[in-house]
Amino acid sequence: MARALAKKAETRTTLLEAAKKVLRQNGHSGLSTRDVAAAAGVPLSQIHYHFGSRQGLMLALFDYLNAQLLDRQNAMYADTTLTLAQQWDRACDYLDDDIASGYVRVLQELIAASWSDPAVAKVVRAGGLGWVELVTGVARKAERELGGLGPFSAAEVGTLIVCAFIGGESLILLGMEKKGSPVRQALRRVGDAIRIAESKSSRR
Repeated sequence: MARALAKKAETRTTLLEAAKKVLRQNGHSGLSTRDVAAAAGVPLSQIHYHFGSRQGLMLALFDYLNAQLLDRQNAMYADTTLTLAQQWDRACDYLDDDIASGYVRVLQELIAASWSDPAVAKVVRAGGLGWVELVTGVARKAERELGGLGPFSAAEVGTLIVCAFIGGESLILLGMEKKGSPVRQALRRVGDAIRIAESKSSRR
């Protein structure tokens, strides 16, 4: 029984890794279950067995990628050799990686689908709350180190940061940067503001 469960989990992970590879190569619209099965080296029926449908695969892939990215961010924010400003800079670097990987497009398309599909909304909402919780924890740390966050609570700052990145990702995918909206530059300017705040705090 234990061996069968381990084999099932292994096949599921193999399929998700294959889906991640196909997503990076072909994009969201080109993510076919047949290509994923071929990349994983398993029969197409395995995708239906593990995920039920293409949408089920997409939701599982979103969960899988989201968990990996949260682990990455947690490790970065736990790195005591980095200042808050440097951590912000690295988060901006990660944005480019996440766009290239296809994660951002999957997220944005699932957000749109969630408006009319409660099952999708449940998965996307849980993922989003994970990011709000993570960033709010970082904001609480900043609040202690900087002596406050002005008129904002840590929860408000955490929510605003998540909104800034999700909104920024949407504008980037829409091609707004090519039309003169400096999304990435604006996000990086926040790192400069944090540096100024850290400098003032260290002089107290």
